[in-house]
Order: sequence, then structure tokens, then C-alpha cells
Amino acid sequence: MTPKSILLVGAGGHAQACIDVLEQAGRFTILGLVGRPEEVGSQVLGYPVLGTDDDLPDLHAEASYALVTLGQIKTPVPRIRLFNQLQQLGFQLPVVISPQAYVSRHAQVNIGTIVMHGAYVNAGAVVGRNCILNTKSLVEHNAVIGDHCHVSTAATVNGGVKVGDGVFLGSNSSLREMICIAPGAIVGMGQTVRQDLAADSPVVGELGTGR
Repeated sequence: MTPKSILLVGAGGHAQACIDVLEQAGRFTILGLVGRPEEVGSQVLGYPVLGTDDDLPDLHAEASYALVTLGQIKTPVPRIRLFNQLQQLGFQLPVVISPQAYVSRHAQVNIGTIVMHGAYVNAGAVVGRNCILNTKSLVEHNAVIGDHCHVSTAATVNGGVKVGDGVFLGSNSSLREMICIAPGAIVGMGQTVRQDLAADSPVVGELGTGR
């Protein structure tokens, strides 16, 4: 089957990791990237930065698929804005899964989400739209991850946890089984959460890089 063209929206460090996943998965041909004005004309791992967000309507004529490859650390708002913009323009937002990841056939992963190298999504888990399941992250059985979340490198979401929309889980963080994390919460690098985390909770620990 001939690979389909895909446009990557975001041209920073996270985009490089996404490129590596896409290259190994082989389902798509990367047309190029969309970045900031000062990035236009440069290259990311050999792929051109073709334009800015303003150029997306024209670029849609060249690629029917797109993926948000902007990272998410302090806030999900830029990724949400781009995801909504791409949908409004009629782009298809696929699920991208590394061939080095494991996603149970009994799990559900929704559009615009990328599952990166070494990540695991076990049976009964549900992962929302436009999420990042970063390298070596674990989403255990029957956990629910909301839309627009970033589960950072080696973060662990144990069985039955419910994570609200727009949550950031830092690298090597761990959530005890069966707890609830409110929308918009931030869990810092290396932190362990043993009880429900409310929406107005302060940042838990240091953010780290989220890479």
C-alpha cells in the first residue's frame, strides 16, 4: 500500500521524536512541517518547514493527513488550538503507533494521539484524542486518559485511574491505581500521586522537560 502524505504541525524537539516514530511505522510519507515564522525554510531531520499556521489551508491541498507535533509541558492550550484548527480545515488526524510500542487489541486509542517507542497500553484502557504517550510510558488496564494529555517518558498510570482532559504527567511520575486526576492538573517529574488530585491543586513537584 502506498504511504499517505502527512503534515506535521510543530517543528521543535517533540517533532523530531514524532518523525522517528512515523519513519519506523511506515504508514505515512512526511510532506514537511509547519512551524514559527523564523523556522520557515529550515529543515528538521531532512524535512522542510513549509510554512506557518496561516499556510495550513493551502497545505491541505498537498496532504490530507496531519498530526500535532508541538510538545506539551506547561499548558495543553496550543495543542488544543492546533488540533481544533486542523479538524475545522478538514484534515484527517490519525492514530500513530510506534512499531516498538504495545497497544492491546482490547484498548482504545483515539484520533490525533501518538504512542511512542516502548510505550504500553494494556487491555481495557481508553486514551483520548490528541494525546502524547511518550517513550516507555505505561497506561495500565482499564485506565482512562482524557483528551489533550501528555503522559511523559516512563510515567506510569496504574489500573483503573481516570485522568481528565489536558493533564500533564511528568517523566517517571506514578499514579496509584483507581484514583482520579482532575482536568488540567499537572504532576511533576518523579512524583507519586496516591490520592485524587483536584482541579485547583498546585503543581506537584518539578515539571522537568517532559521529553
